[in-house]
Amino acid sequence: MEKFEKGMLKKLANDVMFDLNDQEISELQEEFEIYMRQMDLLNRIDTENVEEMVYPFETPTTFIRDDEHEYALSAADALANAPRVAANHIVVPKVVK
Repeated sequence: MEKFEKGMLKKLANDVMFDLNDQEISELQEEFEIYMRQMDLLNRIDTENVEEMVYPFETPTTFIRDDEHEYALSAADALANAPRVAANHIVVPKVVK
């Protein structure tokens, strides 16, 4: 099982522009260790003779309703209140290095 060292977590946090204190890093380390134990348990499940599924239901799901288009904003209306727009996209500040 991979260990999530304090330095690695601080670097990852810095890369996505989070400022974490030592307490938060410790909590994050504990959460990652729990996650990795859960993944290890899943990896131990014997799936040798289990057929792969492409769809989660064995029978066709004809009972699911069709999507009905009622109303959608035009691109102009959606962009009207955006503080910055470029090439029909909303421009937001960069949050990842």
